[in-house]
Amino acid sequence: MRTVIFDLDGTLADTSGDLLAAANACFRQMGHGDVLTQPGDAGIALRGGKRMLTEGLKRVGAYQETMVEDYYPVLLEAYREAIDLHTFLYPGAMDAVEALKTAGYGVGICTNKPEALAEQLMRSLGVRDAFASLVGADTLPVRKPDPAPLFEAARRAGGDPARTILIGDSDTDRNTSAAAGVPSVLVTFGPSGEDMAALKPEALLHRYEDLPAVVADLLP
Repeated sequence: MRTVIFDLDGTLADTSGDLLAAANACFRQMGHGDVLTQPGDAGIALRGGKRMLTEGLKRVGAYQETMVEDYYPVLLEAYREAIDLHTFLYPGAMDAVEALKTAGYGVGICTNKPEALAEQLMRSLGVRDAFASLVGADTLPVRKPDPAPLFEAARRAGGDPARTILIGDSDTDRNTSAAAGVPSVLVTFGPSGEDMAALKPEALLHRYEDLPAVVADLLP
């Protein structure tokens, strides 16, 4: 089976609001108040918890690597407790997923979000059952841009890893698909959308309505 594997944060859903809130909860504990803002820091949020802590601490002149490591579990717990207050699926995303399934593709998720949090979020959004697989940052010993999680997501979705395509929103996703030797499609409607063309993916996606046709062209 051919498979279409999606990144989660910034690709299927805008999770930046809840991620930033979790980081700011940490900064408040440190005594810095709210350091990161929406929408200006949404791109940082979608790079992960440690990136948010690093950038925020540098901004207030208090960066120490040990602080990032110490507060990362605090951030994850804050995020777990309020994972879907501001998060939303991008328009047309689930319609595109259903269209791909109808056309005979397997669909799955490959994310650098911890697996348990990704499972929690997708179930909270009511869409977990639409995806045949979900591979997170800690499902395997390696994470993206290593191609192994992408291959695993394809296999768990019932597909041939050599006949898959990755839908993403970052250089991490582009590098993952390149390492895997498969096409990538990068979305332009996320916080870093204007930078996606420079990564030279096989295709850019400006709206989810176009995805089935793009996939058919790249993965006939």
